[in-house]
Amino acid sequence: MSNTTLPTTDNPFVLAFGEGEHRSFLNHLATTKITADAGASMSAIGFTMPRGFGPPLHVHDTEDELMIVLDGEIAFRSGDDEFIGGPGATAWLPHGVPHTFQVLSDEARCVVVTAADDGRLQFGTFVEELGEQIDEPVMPEPGPVDPDAVAMAGARNGLTLLGPPPAPLD
Repeated sequence: MSNTTLPTTDNPFVLAFGEGEHRSFLNHLATTKITADAGASMSAIGFTMPRGFGPPLHVHDTEDELMIVLDGEIAFRSGDDEFIGGPGATAWLPHGVPHTFQVLSDEARCVVVTAADDGRLQFGTFVEELGEQIDEPVMPEPGPVDPDAVAMAGARNGLTLLGPPPAPLD
């Protein structure tokens, strides 16, 4: 399915699987479903990620993150807690608590919903800044990632990088 223009009103809407704004984002696919630009109080972005993918250890200044695993298996670390989630699992990653995750299966799909008490939704902007818009929801070819660009985009969008991504899987 091709890119869908996201609604910009407060009216209800439904986007089918594969609909939304697609981006090649840090060597995986991000499909934005709703952003603060639509006047929403939360953002929702679907991700398709390859085995071994994991973001750097990071913390969100104001946004709480809810991650729902649709397919695959993901190991989560938030603060001192570690757990593994498969299809249907929901991970709650509150703001102010350092967290990361890593895809354990060949591929994983999830939906990330973020919300903030102060209304400053920045994670969607972070994804927009670092992602390259694409027409079709396909996994991008792996390429180099500039950690400095990721750190600077994070700093502009309420996300502080604290450490490297998880170690590569064997």
